[in-house]
Amino acid sequence: MEVFDAVRTVLAVRQFQEKPIPEAIVHQIVEAAHVTASSINGQPWHFIVVQDKVTLRQLGALARTGPYIAQAPLAIVVGMEHSPYAVSDASRAIQSMILTAWAKGVGSNWVGFDNLKQINPLLGIPKEIDILAIVPFGYPVKAGGKGQKKRKPLGEIAHRERWDQPFA
Repeated sequence: MEVFDAVRTVLAVRQFQEKPIPEAIVHQIVEAAHVTASSINGQPWHFIVVQDKVTLRQLGALARTGPYIAQAPLAIVVGMEHSPYAVSDASRAIQSMILTAWAKGVGSNWVGFDNLKQINPLLGIPKEIDILAIVPFGYPVKAGGKGQKKRKPLGEIAHRERWDQPFA
C-alpha cells in the first residue's frame, strides 16, 4: 500500500478477529516505531509488546476508554521518559505503527492519553516512565469504508500564506 493510501484510508478499529498477527508483521510494527524520527534524536519512548491473553484482558479492564483491548491479539503500550518532546515524539511513533499495521491489513486504535499510571505496576514499568497510550492491534472484524471519511472541506482547515486565504 502506498503511504498516502494508508493515511487516506486508515480508520479506528475497535473490533478484532480472533486471528493472530504473524510475528514478522508484529516486528515490522515495532520497528516502524523504533525508526521514527524524534527531536534531537532523543528517542524518549519505550514499547511494551503484549500478546498474553490474560494481560490483554487486564489492560482492557484498566484502560477506561479501551475495554476492547481484551479482544485484540496484540497491544503495544507506549511509555515515555521525561522530556519536553516526549509526547510529540511518542505520538509520531504511534502514528508510524498505526500506518505500518494498516498497510498490512491490521487495524488499531489509540487508547488513553497519558495518565495511565495504573498500567505501570501491571507490566513492571518503572514509575518514572509515563504511559502515553495503549495501542491494540488486530485484523478488523468488518471491512472499513476505505477512504470514506467525513472531513471538513480542505478550504476550511488549510490556508495559503495567510489565515483568510483558503488553500484549496
